[in-house]
Amino acid sequence: MRASAVYGCLRRGGLRGRFFSTKVSICLDWTPNTNHSGIYAAQALGMFEKQGLDVEIVQPGPTDDLTPGRKVARGLATFAISSSESAVSFATSDGKNRLVAVAALLQGSTSSICTLADSGIGRPADLAGKRYASYDGRFEDAIVQQMVLNDGGSGEVNFHSLDFHGYADETTMNKGSVVSSYLSDGRSDSTWIFSHWEAIRAKRDGTKLNLFHLEDYGIPYGYSPVILASETTLNKSPETAKAFLRALDESHKYCASNTKSAAEILMNESKHPSCEDIDMLVESQESLGDKYLEKGRWGKMELERWESWVDFLFHHGIITDRQGHKIKRSAVNVPDLFSNEYLP
Repeated sequence: MRASAVYGCLRRGGLRGRFFSTKVSICLDWTPNTNHSGIYAAQALGMFEKQGLDVEIVQPGPTDDLTPGRKVARGLATFAISSSESAVSFATSDGKNRLVAVAALLQGSTSSICTLADSGIGRPADLAGKRYASYDGRFEDAIVQQMVLNDGGSGEVNFHSLDFHGYADETTMNKGSVVSSYLSDGRSDSTWIFSHWEAIRAKRDGTKLNLFHLEDYGIPYGYSPVILASETTLNKSPETAKAFLRALDESHKYCASNTKSAAEILMNESKHPSCEDIDMLVESQESLGDKYLEKGRWGKMELERWESWVDFLFHHGIITDRQGHKIKRSAVNVPDLFSNEYLP
């Protein structure tokens, strides 16, 4: 039986009638995309339900006034999707609301800075004096500036903010891509993307991009995306975190082996306008085939990669407090930023 047929049978039959013991919510970092396929698969295939969880998947949108991480920090959500530097940010700005990365959604990196192929910006050094559409991540602009410097540019990039991290821009949210809403419309020259999502969408739309992979320009980027939880949740409800990650471990292994079905689930369950092209979803899903698992394991994070990333951020003076003052390297204990202990 085809994987998609299996999905259909499971979705129709499901595990109806089972008692949900624990309500859990997870806030997505962006519009639904193939980074989130495992989450939607766990929902659709009853894997959350099997673990006794009633999970709400929260999509961002124009009415949001808090980032996913802030929602978790304030107890408004159980988990959030974000980047590894978000854990660093909370560790260096608010000691009462520390967030811990409990799983990596992907093992490899697909983050890139992009420009239109016909923009004349053929490498990071060319971004000097050009516009960059920023999501206003605390360290984002400084990371991009360092990338430009590493490539021999002046680093004088014209950073401008997206409307509330991009969430408040309806066109961006509908398209699920800043490339479509800003670069193609001439509103900016560059931005940060996931090459397996926005770049594939752009290609299918006939838009050619230049992609500058962070690692190719001396940026030892950390895990992204990761799943964040508050220390409070982990201390009070460790079994909930373990149950949640057991479901996701199962679902990501399913997605790694069933790319067409994973794409169909994402399209049908997310019901988002940016997920209506099944061929695009399949192509994106297939490009992630070798990035879900490392030696058959999902979610595991290595201390060495975390330390390399944090050391880089401190070495280049990127980690500062909210007032711009430098923070000592000793202020961040890297093992406190993440944990593998809740993984199966």
